[in-house]
Amino acid sequence: MSSIPGLVEQTVPVNGAGVHVVHGGAGHPVLLLHGFPQTHLAWRHVAASLVEDFRVVCADLPGYGASDPPAGGDSPAGYTKRATAAAMVAVMRELGHEQFSIVGHDRGALVAFRAALDHPDVIKHLAVLDVIPTVDNWAALHGAGGVFAFHLYLLAQPSDLPERLITADPDTFFGHFLDTWTVEPDAIPMDIRAAYLTAARAPRAIHAICQDYRASAFIDTEHDRTDRDAGRRLTMPVLAMWQDPGDIVLPFDPQQVWAGWAPDLRTHVLPCGHFLPEERPDEVTAAIRGLIAR
Repeated sequence: MSSIPGLVEQTVPVNGAGVHVVHGGAGHPVLLLHGFPQTHLAWRHVAASLVEDFRVVCADLPGYGASDPPAGGDSPAGYTKRATAAAMVAVMRELGHEQFSIVGHDRGALVAFRAALDHPDVIKHLAVLDVIPTVDNWAALHGAGGVFAFHLYLLAQPSDLPERLITADPDTFFGHFLDTWTVEPDAIPMDIRAAYLTAARAPRAIHAICQDYRASAFIDTEHDRTDRDAGRRLTMPVLAMWQDPGDIVLPFDPQQVWAGWAPDLRTHVLPCGHFLPEERPDEVTAAIRGLIAR
């Protein structure tokens, strides 16, 4: 069984590592990928609705939640979005899905983006929530804006400094983001918050999260840049959603950034915090349905 109604748990072996998924329903397959510092539970509301009409799969990213770290050696190279995207495609094939739609939030959106670029014959629709591609994100960070993205710099440090610092008080570190990135009251109730913190505080998870961010800083950026310079673009319908920044002036225009990658683009801006699937699940679900209907 699963904590998401209508879905059952399974561990899918991929390249010597187990990927934890919950899945259920029937119809067109949709893969949902969570972000930092969460697990598949981030999709509990959206998945419970989509399962009425679609085959829904929610996966824990490698090293997050109940998924194993990548097998074959401990290196940021194993955590690149390219490697993780290939693993997610393999998971879906193991479950019997040769083609599917993919939806990601935050880190999961970066994996979904890479899956769509690298496997355009597999990915039918792409939805990315509250993120821009890694190469564009690093290019946009400058000045005081970097204060609010301090974790990108900390977690990517090539030494074990971030692991040591976080291990000293993981609940305060991860709880900071769960609390300050949320606008809607009770969007992340105490039991779900506790589940996130329990998963994230494990030393294995702390290291995996740091490796994920190291991969983005030192490898994913180059993958994105190479594709951008070669003129590679997303060939499927794309949905980009992000939070309304209010009075904050963003150092980038999400509409403009995604339009440069996706010729077939639709966008939605929601009045909430960072955790769109939990703060605005009905709107997110409706937008996903609309995308897949194309």
